[in-house]
Amino acid sequence: MPVAVVTDSTAYLPAELSGSYDLTVVPLTVVINGAEGLEGLQIQPAEVARALNARRSTVSTSRPAPSQFVEAYRRLLDAGADGIVSVHLSAKLSGTFEAAGLAAAEVGDRVRVVDSETTGMGLGFAALAAAAAAREGQDLDAVRAAAADHAARVSTLFYVDTLEFLRRGGRIGAASALLGTALSVKPILHVVDGAIVVRDRVRTAGRALARLVDLAVEAGGDGEVDIAVHHLQAADRATALADAVAMRLSDRLRDCYITEIGAVVAAHVGPGLAGVVVHRRP
Repeated sequence: MPVAVVTDSTAYLPAELSGSYDLTVVPLTVVINGAEGLEGLQIQPAEVARALNARRSTVSTSRPAPSQFVEAYRRLLDAGADGIVSVHLSAKLSGTFEAAGLAAAEVGDRVRVVDSETTGMGLGFAALAAAAAAREGQDLDAVRAAAADHAARVSTLFYVDTLEFLRRGGRIGAASALLGTALSVKPILHVVDGAIVVRDRVRTAGRALARLVDLAVEAGGDGEVDIAVHHLQAADRATALADAVAMRLSDRLRDCYITEIGAVVAAHVGPGLAGVVVHRRP
């Protein structure tokens, strides 16, 4: 049996791809007003958006327990997998990578854990590359290298209507959040070395989206690229963003996906998110 690939529920793979690759997905947990549910299975992004818009509602997230990874790893190994590559969202954004590492140490040396240093389809592209390498029959180290290589080939850029939700969850510094609020600007953020940082500040949502297009094209370089556009209750905004980036990239664009983000990231960014992940092909 080839190497098995595990990822987590924040990869937000498009529906058209989810059945095309052999991937095991371990879900994170979302807590709304004290009630827990697994992302994508028991809690959907629309529920999170409603809670964030409501007064006196609390929303938080938590990593999978190491035991969830142990169960998944042992099931795959018992089924005959030669080894496992487990690729996850940034360790600076979640304890998921740490939990996977603890499980790998318990299960044994046939598990390799990779920090994608991003999330969303930035993580998704890395997991898909690992799954493709596994399907080709590559060995454990080669599959791990494929995940790490493609994780390094992505740029994740996004716009949010407010930094308040990122501040509440501790995913961005209070100083950056306060500055954005004080100046009444619209922030564009990106993921750098696994952390969320402010990339630009503009005055209106329209200018923010136009700037996102510029930055996505710049991130694509001169070669062929894939893009994934994420949104939260902003489908029209996402479609416009995807169309604008596609027009600028022209024949260098290979695949383009539009997906609504899941409940975990939704809890930290809030309604109105529009983001683009650029994957530079080898």
